[in-house]
Amino acid sequence: MPIGPGKYDEMVTFIRESHLANGVVLIVFGGVKGSSFCIQATPEIQVKIPTLLREMAVNIEKDIERLKNEGKMG
Repeated sequence: MPIGPGKYDEMVTFIRESHLANGVVLIVFGGVKGSSFCIQATPEIQVKIPTLLREMAVNIEKDIERLKNEGKMG
């Protein structure tokens, strides 16, 4: 979670520390602890995350549309 530990906080800590990263965002769908997301990042990175996610969503939607047009997706 953005504030406080999430269901997958231990995994995110492991990833962040083992890769010497300034931030990690993890989204889990249907994991052993259920679906959730977890963020560990500096405040400077956290303020950029909403814009990054919006840009990602636009790109994902474009890819989905392209795959539909190519008949690779229902």
